[in-house]
Amino acid sequence: YIPPLIWGKSGHIQTALYGKMGRVRSPHPYGLRKYLTMPDGATATFDLFEPQSEHCIGEDVTMVICPGIANHSEKQYIRTFVDYAQKNGYRCAVLNHLGALPNIELTSPRMFTYGCTWEFGAMVNYIKKTYPQTQLVVVGFSLGGNIVCKYLGESQANQERVLCCVSVCQGYSALRAQETFMQWDQCRRFYNFLMADNMKKIILSHRQVLFGDNMKKPQSLSDADLSKLYTATSLMQIDDNVMRKFHGYSSLKEYYEEESCLHYLHRIYVPLLLVNAADDPLVHESLLSIPRALSEKRENVMHVLPLHGGHLGFFEGSVLFPEPLTWMDKLVVQYANAICQWEKTKSHCSDTEQPVSGQE
Repeated sequence: YIPPLIWGKSGHIQTALYGKMGRVRSPHPYGLRKYLTMPDGATATFDLFEPQSEHCIGEDVTMVICPGIANHSEKQYIRTFVDYAQKNGYRCAVLNHLGALPNIELTSPRMFTYGCTWEFGAMVNYIKKTYPQTQLVVVGFSLGGNIVCKYLGESQANQERVLCCVSVCQGYSALRAQETFMQWDQCRRFYNFLMADNMKKIILSHRQVLFGDNMKKPQSLSDADLSKLYTATSLMQIDDNVMRKFHGYSSLKEYYEEESCLHYLHRIYVPLLLVNAADDPLVHESLLSIPRALSEKRENVMHVLPLHGGHLGFFEGSVLFPEPLTWMDKLVVQYANAICQWEKTKSHCSDTEQPVSGQE
C-alpha cells in the first residue's frame, strides 16, 4: 500500500477524511431495498445490488456486507465499494444497521448493537433461499467485522456456501479495547467522544420507541437511563446505560465478553482475511496481537497489516488529491477473486480425478 505523498502517512488525516467525506467522487449504484420482519417485531432492511458484469469464474457469487458502526448502504465508502464489486461481477447485499437509516422508523424497542448477528443472519438466509446457486463472500467493516466473524463462528451451518470472509479495521475484543479507548494516546478519547455523540443523536431520534410508554421495551430501560444518555461522553457509558439492556446483559463486562468475536474466531474454517492498519488511531496496537496469533496458528487465516491507512481510510493518490477507489476496495475484491479461482481449481481437479483400481 502506497499512501498519498503529502498526508497519506498520517493515520489521523486518513481517519478524519474517511469520517468527514467517506470517499471522493463516490458513484451511485442502484439497488433494491428489502424488508425483513424479525421474531421480536423489529424490521431489518438491506439493499440488494445486482452484478454489472460476468464474474471472473463465470459463476454466481454474492458479497454479503456489514458496514461499520451506525452505517448503512447509503454511506459513500459503502457505495464506492459496492460499485467496484458490481463491476467485478459480484451481487452485493448490504445490511442497514437497525436504526441507522434516518428515514426508517424502528418497529420494536431495539437498535443494532456491537455484536448482535440477528439482522445479518436474516439477510444471509434470505440470499441463500432466493439464490440457491449463489456462493457467498462475507465482508465486514469495523464494527461490521466483529459481527460477521461472530456470525460465522456461532454455527458451522452459517459457513455453508461461504467461500471466504474479510474483516477490515475491527478491534476483536471490546473488553480489551475498553480501557485503551478511554486513553488520550493517539487521541482515542477524542474519537470516542465524537462517536458517542453520533450514537446519542441516533438513539435520541428513536427516543419515543425506545423510551416511550411501550410494554415491549426492556423493563430495565428507564427514564433514568435516558437522563444518563444525555450526559454520556463515551461509547462505554452508552453501552452500559442503554445498549446492553436490549439483550438483557447484567453488566458491561458481560456484554463485551459475550458479544466480541474473540471467542468465535477459532471456529471459522473458511479462508479468513483480517485487515488492520498499524496507524489506526481507534484500534490500539495491543489488540493486534489477536489476529497475529490466530494467523500463526491457523492456515486459513491471513492477517494484513500495512503501516498506514488509518481507520477505514487506505486512500490512494500520487501527491495531494485522493482517488475515488481505495487500496482497501481493491484488496477485498482481489482477495475474493483469488479465493473464487482457487475454489474453482480445486473443484475442477476433483472432478477430473479418476479412481485407480488396485492390482492383485
